[in-house]
Amino acid sequence: MNQKVRYVAIAFVIFYLISQPRAAADVVNNAFSAIGDAGNQLGLFVSSIGG
Repeated sequence: MNQKVRYVAIAFVIFYLISQPRAAADVVNNAFSAIGDAGNQLGLFVSSIGG
């Protein structure tokens, strides 16, 4: 069952990439931007503790 769900999810991602490539790129860019922002905020937090 779990493997079937994984295949369906992968097929959906591939379909989304093919049918909406610009939107998919925006999703990836937003995700990396959010990760970068979180890293910056964590750095500020650690700097504040040490300083």
